[in-house]
Amino acid sequence: MSPIAGGSSAPSAAVLCGLAGWVPSRVVTNEHLARRLDTDDTWIRTRTGIHRRHVVEPGQATSDLAVEAGRRALASSGTDTVDAVVVATATPDHTCPATAPAVAARLGLPGAAAFDVGAVCTGFVYGLACAAGLIAAGVAERVLLIGADTYSTIVDPLDRANAIIFGDGAGAVVLRAGHPDEPGAVGHFDLGSDGAHEDLIMVAAGGSRQRSRPAEPTHEDRHFAMRGKEVYRHAVTRMAESARATLSRAGRRIDDVDHFVPHQANLRILHSVADDLGLPRERCATHVESVGNTGAASIPLALADAAARGTVRPGDRLLLTAFGGGLTWGSCLLTWPVLHRQERTTP
Repeated sequence: MSPIAGGSSAPSAAVLCGLAGWVPSRVVTNEHLARRLDTDDTWIRTRTGIHRRHVVEPGQATSDLAVEAGRRALASSGTDTVDAVVVATATPDHTCPATAPAVAARLGLPGAAAFDVGAVCTGFVYGLACAAGLIAAGVAERVLLIGADTYSTIVDPLDRANAIIFGDGAGAVVLRAGHPDEPGAVGHFDLGSDGAHEDLIMVAAGGSRQRSRPAEPTHEDRHFAMRGKEVYRHAVTRMAESARATLSRAGRRIDDVDHFVPHQANLRILHSVADDLGLPRERCATHVESVGNTGAASIPLALADAAARGTVRPGDRLLLTAFGGGLTWGSCLLTWPVLHRQERTTP
């Protein structure tokens, strides 16, 4: 690990210096889904705002997407080395071991600290807090944070309610030690959870709870399940509350936010949260139309899309917020930096 810039022993801010996204090449349109499900393009767009999503090929895993996004983020940052790799995912390659060490090895980062963060769709925001903590503690000067999920591997393809929503993808950022007043600095956080509602979003089988029982899991237990109406209510409430708490801690107001970047659950939820906060919808960054709900990858993919389109400028103030299974939620502030070498998200 290299010394903190300037040699100061004071806690350092985490500064965004690299960004990239990646989705697999296989595209599933609403028309494709209509051929196997009792649905059509109009119904899907009306309910979710999603036009298409990308899914992995057979045999492709979460780590494959994470490695590609990570490689591109490192190139964007102008560095080929970091002190730690954090992978936020709800779909690890294996239940044991974690996916991050394998990703680090494939990226040519031997010896780097590497671990997974499991906060489902809030994973990227939780991961940002972990990365910021590593930097503030002096454990790392540079951290590669990757949000990656392959929901197509856990969603029943015949589940009409969920198969239309989720896609696969990965988004990554590189964070370096810096100063809290410079562009790219990650600011105040708000994180929370409510495990009393863990059953609202769940894959029942695969863990120790199921494995310790003698009975074989059912088909339903092996796949992702979500109680949509209740999740919608919790998602809007929790994200709006968390966003307000973050702004309050920073001494900011809603009017100070240039861009609102929520977890890309579906377009109705995004607009409902923006409306609740009193933010014009045009300030809400959306990428869900093209890739669906990509879990922990959704916020970095939305950031990469906004960067590629030039809709965010250095110095702009961004408010990030997310909600996921657990239940978990979280928000943070980010000042947009100058970034280089932005590549296309899609293959």
